[in-house]
Amino acid sequence: MTTLVTSRKQRRERHSGSIGRVIFLLVCALLTLGPVLWTLSTSLRPPGEAFDLPPQFLPLNPDFSSYTGVFEQIDMLRLVINSALVTGLIAVGQMVSAAMAGYAFARLEFRGKKWIFALILATMMIPVQVTIVPVFMLVRGMGLADTLLALIIPAIPTAFGTFLMRQYFMGIPAELAEAAQIDGASPWQTFRSIYLPLAMPGMAIVGVLAFNYHWNEFFRPLIMTISEENFTLPLGLVTLQGNMGTGSISVVLAGVILSMIPAFIVFLFGQRSLREGLTAGVSK
Repeated sequence: MTTLVTSRKQRRERHSGSIGRVIFLLVCALLTLGPVLWTLSTSLRPPGEAFDLPPQFLPLNPDFSSYTGVFEQIDMLRLVINSALVTGLIAVGQMVSAAMAGYAFARLEFRGKKWIFALILATMMIPVQVTIVPVFMLVRGMGLADTLLALIIPAIPTAFGTFLMRQYFMGIPAELAEAAQIDGASPWQTFRSIYLPLAMPGMAIVGVLAFNYHWNEFFRPLIMTISEENFTLPLGLVTLQGNMGTGSISVVLAGVILSMIPAFIVFLFGQRSLREGLTAGVSK
């Protein structure tokens, strides 16, 4: 009888704990998605209803004219192509460079490896605003000022990606490299044929995070580009801010919603690899 009562008590405690976790997650989801849903709601309101008091969460008369207004005021297609080209090449470049650097620090032996890796990690504490002037001078010296390459090349080296891939490679058994060496494989062949295919989930993490970060990047494009034909999407959306003074904040928020769609799609398709890579790589 005592055992039965104890079992029921434990089940009630587990049930209460599950309800508490669900409520906590719902509150976190509301705090995270609330501003996004409010942005979407306001973008569907006519300009006259954008500042109504008291505010209404759902638009009374949904109006999609704000979205057409975005395409009328800025060259949305060109901005999306520029952003996709820049962020796509940065993501691929970071995946490749981080995988190679991470493998070197995880499996190769060379003088000063620990100190060099520590120096790379230390760069993560330096904000981009500190290095933007010397980077701009280097880019200008290379003749790449006001080009998309000025945004791509300096962003390919990644300290976080190197750290992430090093941790991932350290979680892969070293016996694989030893077996490949016995078979006569060179370090490059071992990396390319054995370790690289196993590291694809980790590389997917680097790619997804790089894409989402640089898709929304504003500071570097603002400094590195001058011509409107080289603007990325965040810079192009700034021109919509003039609507806020006229009451057409719906146009601004419509542009924000449109800019979120590609990043959301990338994250939607990459979330499985992101989850698997984080649990299989960093946790090791």
